Amino acid sequence: MEKIGGWIFLGVTLLISDPMPPLIKKNCISCHAQQQIPSELIYRRYLLRYSTHDRIKKRLFYYLRSPDKAHSIMPKQFFLKFPMKQPLDLNESQLLESIDQYLDYFDIKKRWVLP
Repeated sequence: MEKIGGWIFLGVTLLISDPMPPLIKKNCISCHAQQQIPSELIYRRYLLRYSTHDRIKKRLFYYLRSPDKAHSIMPKQFFLKFPMKQPLDLNESQLLESIDQYLDYFDIKKRWVLP
């Protein structure tokens, strides 16, 4: 019984402690959830390819300004299942702020637990 209570407490704590910023919820996650595209896996793909926050930010900004399959890091098969991204109707500062929030939210360094 204690284990079940512990897991419930942990789950509730994680849900409460890390709320998704409303900007990325509106601009990014709403479409990803609707199309069932795993945002965390996409972040990890960018992390493996570009490795630093600044490089990921530049590439995301470049891609989101003018989405094109040639500039996407996703494999060609991805676009057989999911539609091509439409450009976001955001100004440069809103787009950069959304990208920063997205990168901060999915940053794996924040999820590491050190004893």
